[in-house]
Amino acid sequence: MLLRFKRSIVVSLVVLGLSLLMVQSAWSYGHGDTKYSGFKNVIIMIPDGCDETVQTVARWYKGEDLQVDKMDGGGVKVHMANSVIPGSAAAATAFATGHKTTVRFLGVGPRTTDLLTGFTPTAEPYAPVASVIEAAKAAGKSTGIVSTSRVTHATPAAFACHIQDRGMDNEIMEHMVYNNINVVFGGGARHLIPSGNTYTTTFGAEWGGKRTDGEDLMQVLLDRGYRFVDNKDDMAELTSGNVWGLFDDSHMQPDMDRQHFATHEPSLAEMTSKAIELLAQNDNGFCLMVEGSQVDWAGHANDPVYMTRDFIAFDDAVKAACDFADQNPGTLVLAYPDHNTGGMKIGHYYTAMGYTETTIEDLVDPLKGMTITAGGLTRMMGSDTSVANIIATISLYWNIVIDETEAQEILDYDEETGAGLSYSISHVISKNHTAIGWTTHGHNGETVPLWVYGADAPAGIIDNTELALMAADAIGVDLAATTSDLYVDAATAITGTFQLDKTDPENPVLKAGVSEIPMSKDTMKFTGWDWEIELPGLAVYAPETDTVYISEKAAWIINLFN
Repeated sequence: MLLRFKRSIVVSLVVLGLSLLMVQSAWSYGHGDTKYSGFKNVIIMIPDGCDETVQTVARWYKGEDLQVDKMDGGGVKVHMANSVIPGSAAAATAFATGHKTTVRFLGVGPRTTDLLTGFTPTAEPYAPVASVIEAAKAAGKSTGIVSTSRVTHATPAAFACHIQDRGMDNEIMEHMVYNNINVVFGGGARHLIPSGNTYTTTFGAEWGGKRTDGEDLMQVLLDRGYRFVDNKDDMAELTSGNVWGLFDDSHMQPDMDRQHFATHEPSLAEMTSKAIELLAQNDNGFCLMVEGSQVDWAGHANDPVYMTRDFIAFDDAVKAACDFADQNPGTLVLAYPDHNTGGMKIGHYYTAMGYTETTIEDLVDPLKGMTITAGGLTRMMGSDTSVANIIATISLYWNIVIDETEAQEILDYDEETGAGLSYSISHVISKNHTAIGWTTHGHNGETVPLWVYGADAPAGIIDNTELALMAADAIGVDLAATTSDLYVDAATAITGTFQLDKTDPENPVLKAGVSEIPMSKDTMKFTGWDWEIELPGLAVYAPETDTVYISEKAAWIINLFN
């Protein structure tokens, strides 16, 4: 009886303490003094890997102004901590958290061994820094992530994860699930499912799992009250509640290939509209990140029609966001690329016509004849990569007639560069049959455009880290305060002793007295008690510095029990 009474007192103290700490956190937030304050909602939209060139090509292709053409414009510097040409993970970390970091890092501070000359980090090495989505969630707003890639890919991951390598998809997915994002749409279901298990979709496909830690994260989502959908019709029927919609086990299809390979998938605009509809039901507002992921992949491939059509699909999603903002004036829409990719330009060394004689038809007609991406075209070719089949398939799906010499040029480029057949087709056809040139199969480092709706764009060129501060100020949240609340060094925050149990290396657990906190989760258990509580943020382990980060609330509870 006495033990039960003591437990009751402890539980009451924990609940009271959490309530008081939440009030304290709320008081620490405040609107900035800039024009980016007083907004209820912020929608952040990323056409990954592009600049104004694809905006121009898309405008000519569509034959009318785009939505982004009608928005207030600016420019953004994109360098990361260790290179003037950024990677997507570091770029996204900058505009998600307000801190520059190292290539491949997600939501953590940079390493210090290879910093750019003159660069001073604003975050500790490998230490987690809160994103605007985490700050919005802490302030009682709903949050959402939409992408056409796996949701564990670099850009979406930077808004919900704190991991030193973007390639750790399983760990990233665990962070995303336990970060309690209200709406998630995209691809990547395989990283929810344990290896050896399968999920049978509503349209008959079998998705095999990739998780090696034995955890069934799809079941975790269901246990937490989420709905899970895998097709556009079920997504369209959603009217309320928390939901994950993953429409492929890996990446979704390019916009123009969906009709050939994945008719069950929604468009980016459809996912954006549904996410807004669900998130807007929160009277406190919402923060939504939307990525047109595959604009970047098209740039890597030097595929002009892929890049143009996926940018138009992105622009359609921007229009959906701006239409909502028109009806809900407390909404700020911020759209910008993370960097450019491929170096797409109108005009190149091999253009047959004089550059001042280039017509709309010269630019647009070759693209209008293409009915599928280069990647889709090679899928249609199958295993037959002969000169004859290359000629026939390009004629059938791209309406371009090439001869044996050009077909051999494609094969030679593939052999010389190792770029792959689809990249090689795009490169050679762009050079010989279009007015579009390319500089690289990689990223570029120039300034990228900023498009703003609901407020004026800032004057001049801004740094990509300032985009995070603009979004946070707009909805009245404080990124630095959120980082202090959610991610403190356990060694300084816990008054007693603790250890990180690595018996299971894929599932390390912090143990302090009777308290147990598994890494990459938001839960705490108590030894000998059948009791688990949900914490306000993730527990994060940084192996490079052997440091554990937990929330102030978690530390307070541990110290209460120790």
